[in-house]
Amino acid sequence: MKSFADLSEREILAVAINAEEEDGRIYMSFAEKLRPNFAASAKVFEDMATEEDGHRRALLELYQSRFGANLPPIRREDVRGFLRRRPIWLTANLPLEAMRKQAETMEFQAARFYQKAAERATDVGVRTLLGDLALAEQAHEDVAGRLGKAELTPKAREEEDETKRRMFVLQYVQPGLAGLMDGSVSTLAPLFAAAFATHSNWSTFLVGLAASIGAGISMAFAEALSDDGSLTGRGAPAIRGAVTGAMTTLGGLGHTLPYLVPSTWANAFWIATGLSGIVVFFELWAIAYVRARFMDTPFLRAAFQVIVGGVLVLVAGILIGGA
Repeated sequence: MKSFADLSEREILAVAINAEEEDGRIYMSFAEKLRPNFAASAKVFEDMATEEDGHRRALLELYQSRFGANLPPIRREDVRGFLRRRPIWLTANLPLEAMRKQAETMEFQAARFYQKAAERATDVGVRTLLGDLALAEQAHEDVAGRLGKAELTPKAREEEDETKRRMFVLQYVQPGLAGLMDGSVSTLAPLFAAAFATHSNWSTFLVGLAASIGAGISMAFAEALSDDGSLTGRGAPAIRGAVTGAMTTLGGLGHTLPYLVPSTWANAFWIATGLSGIVVFFELWAIAYVRARFMDTPFLRAAFQVIVGGVLVLVAGILIGGA
């Protein structure tokens, strides 16, 4: 790798041309990714790509006038200390806000590069162009500011925020809620059946642990295989499956962990069962809150539906275990 201080003006221009071309491709990949759901932000990144292409053309014209048509095969990755860009196939999968922050970081780095390069340039034309480009990059570090004023109007930003909320609900809240409900409710019957059948805290804990993990694995595969998310917009199957499985297991473990109360305690079984019942109460109210908060279900209706269902499963487990 070469040190920046060792670069000739020809190599500096070649690095800058390559960098502007790559940054333009990154911005266009952002725009393509965002266009279906965030048209205003996509337009911002299209404008950014257009500006990068303009910078590239200006640099290329200057290079050709000074050094001819042949560009030396040097990129910023070949310069020691130059911050590397993430591969395009990774940056294209960033969320919207992360894309905006990434673009601001890219512009800041580009401005620093042009400032340092202009300081080293001896040719007046090269120094002038690099200085102008440094000012241009500084001017649109705030991607959503200067270039986004026309496109990211308050109404457009409000619409994008609502789209982000819907996508968050589809990709995380719904699968997580489904998992939490399944883990919290479906494990009640086997847990309390084992509890009242054995009156053994450790045996009950093992049954609850097995039921929680088994339900988590089952729900993870069921959610991941339900659809690929391409038409429904529900996101990557692996992520949905992981969220659902984790929340299912968490929902079951919540009222299982109290049965770790040592059997040497006086009334250990009833202490563990009482604690587990309290945890169940808070689990069901948490589910009702999430449904009311994100699923537009009135809280009292959600609470009634969840609590009645949970109580019925709980009673069934107690009756079966005590039979």
